[in-house]
Amino acid sequence: MGKVWELDFYSRPILDENNKKQWEVLICETQTDTTESLDKGFRYAEFCPPSTVNSIWLREALETAIEKAGETPSKIRFFRRQMNNMIVKACEDAGLVASPSRRTYTLNHWINQRFQDFYPSQEGYDEKAATNASVAYPPLDAIALPDAVRGDKSDKWAFVSLEASGFADMKEWDIRFGEGFPLELANLSPDTKIPGFIIFSRRALPLAGWMSGLELVSLKFQTKPFPNLCLETGLSDNWILANLTDKSSVTEAEGFEQSKNKANGVHFLAIQSRPDVETFSGFWLLKDD
Repeated sequence: MGKVWELDFYSRPILDENNKKQWEVLICETQTDTTESLDKGFRYAEFCPPSTVNSIWLREALETAIEKAGETPSKIRFFRRQMNNMIVKACEDAGLVASPSRRTYTLNHWINQRFQDFYPSQEGYDEKAATNASVAYPPLDAIALPDAVRGDKSDKWAFVSLEASGFADMKEWDIRFGEGFPLELANLSPDTKIPGFIIFSRRALPLAGWMSGLELVSLKFQTKPFPNLCLETGLSDNWILANLTDKSSVTEAEGFEQSKNKANGVHFLAIQSRPDVETFSGFWLLKDD
């Protein structure tokens, strides 16, 4: 399977001679190694005149990026809902799979860097145009997992934690489905406790396989309409992972959220068939978007 790329195509706070915002495509490789430097991995940037903002120009930029990288990505993640139709069309025309996703951690970090360090140094920079409007869909109401992967009464779950230093060798763990990201993104000290949620289920493998087809973003404790732990995926999808039916589980979930805040939003979801096995059917590092 080829590497995953992340893409943004949008206007930037740089005005041309006609006082129109310049557009730009940013393409970067999704980084999955917890210890990897954020400076590694393929990156491609190109400005686009406002008069040629269309799927044809974007397709040509994608083809140029593929030529420079020397490989074709397995899919393209993008988060900007306003650009959905144009990005999907450009990717389809280039023979690529477009995947709407908030799991664009590497790209988000790069965009923030450019807003701080690159755009202000460019001719035509307009500070007033540097504020980005929200690009997120409001989250949908949480729904139950599909019947095919819904657990039974024998399933167990637990809130757990692991120090950041414990993820140094994550790429060597026995994981069937999953994905990490460089912890450098969150600027954590090695002894920071990263909270997690682990599910033990006889259906561990089909559950993990189903989740691998989603774009996993984060776990959230919700109190309404009743206390539960939800899994946010894609751009706005929301799934109920666990109903929290007693005071002790609600207290644990509140502690989970507090630990997330201390870990700059970083947390994880793990799936195993039993507590006594060393393999993971699924393991994802997650981050509040």
